[in-house]
Amino acid sequence: MERLQTGSVIDGFTLGERLKAGGMAMLWHASHPDHPGPLVLKIPVLDPGADVSAIIGYETEVLIHKRLSGPHVPRFVAAGDLAAIPYIAMGLVAGESLAERIRQAPLPVPDVQRIGIAIAVALADLHRQNVVHLDLKPENVILAGERAVLLDFGLARHAELPDLLGEESSEPMGTSAYIAPEQVLGERSDPASDLFALGCLLYQMATGEEPFGRPKTVPGMKRRLYHAPRPLRAANPQAPTWLEEIVGRCLEVDRGRRYADATRLAFDLRHPEQVALARKRRSTPERGLGRRLVDLFQKREEAQVTGTPTVARRKAGPSMVLTAVDLSEGADALAAAILAETGRLLAARPDSSLACLTVLRTEIIGETRTVDAEGRSLYIGRLVALKDWARPLHLPEDRVSYHVIEAVSAAEAILRYAEHNDIDHIVLGARSSSTLRRHLGSVSTKVVAEAHCSVSVVRVKGGAEERDR
Repeated sequence: MERLQTGSVIDGFTLGERLKAGGMAMLWHASHPDHPGPLVLKIPVLDPGADVSAIIGYETEVLIHKRLSGPHVPRFVAAGDLAAIPYIAMGLVAGESLAERIRQAPLPVPDVQRIGIAIAVALADLHRQNVVHLDLKPENVILAGERAVLLDFGLARHAELPDLLGEESSEPMGTSAYIAPEQVLGERSDPASDLFALGCLLYQMATGEEPFGRPKTVPGMKRRLYHAPRPLRAANPQAPTWLEEIVGRCLEVDRGRRYADATRLAFDLRHPEQVALARKRRSTPERGLGRRLVDLFQKREEAQVTGTPTVARRKAGPSMVLTAVDLSEGADALAAAILAETGRLLAARPDSSLACLTVLRTEIIGETRTVDAEGRSLYIGRLVALKDWARPLHLPEDRVSYHVIEAVSAAEAILRYAEHNDIDHIVLGARSSSTLRRHLGSVSTKVVAEAHCSVSVVRVKGGAEERDR
């Protein structure tokens, strides 16, 4: 990436003053003659050889942000090409970061109440658009008058899109101070996770403390499954009982006992006089630490501890087609045949969405190369090649997604992705037989044998395309 400075021009966007940002991205004031109003350019830091999660996070944010609208998200303007300079251009949101305000905590109760309402309303709007944020924290909230604006959708999950990040890793993703118990266990689909995070923010605004601290390890984060934080009124005796009740309900480990949705949470914050009465009528006893320890020693499944998700992983809707193509040697005859079969399949299913996948092989023993001979990221190179391969399909952006998966076994990667994302049909190729393939078994044979959906296998023999179903 060329050295950027004030006055640099990227795709017609002129950079202004550089803003404060984290280590994952640079933020710049920007302007463009075709886009009125002050803008911000977010440019991710994608160093060759760096963790690919940064690249996937950028792709995820572009995929989701462009589908969002309304007063509680920045206006999406444009996105850059990974092959050149990646960026996200968005409207500038004027206001105060919650990170600045929360440094003054404990805040007066009316401020906690007002900010909590604003964030709950913003979350309700986000959830109505089928998106779970999954990284709600002070740095990702702008207070614009009475309105809250949510930033950074790099860890978010759209209910109707493939989960790029979830496929890459089963490790907890989020900020340890605010991550929900089910996120610690790898679940990334539930709006209730955002309500848990909001409960953490309410607690912090009211007390000046983070309810679970900032654990640096997965076992440390898992403690919240079994250990409740210090009661809010023990941390701040001046806090009202109704606020302690609301926060306690947000921080329930069992998702079924949290608020049903962000709208109900906003209602309780607006009407605190009704909270205590409603909570006192609850007949189910609280599961205290003793009960939780009994559950633990009885070796209950952790998934049982966190309850049932409040939404399905992917809503019923258009079918999902997965096309897996090997581009390790470039776009060859087999890749072209797979593209042709994919086009035929999509033409027969005009309401379907396509996920394009290629596997970047990793080594079992020894160090896996992450850059090519010129020092460029192999991951980005493969992702660009995948997009180039799919371009002749001429699919609209809201109908296609692209995924590079690092794995030892291509077959296992394809099967895992298909199961994780509820794929309805897989298209992949099979190369000509060899002694090694006969001995170890081919990728296509394993996928056909173990996939939980229909599979089309494309072969090229003697220059003619063949298809098995």
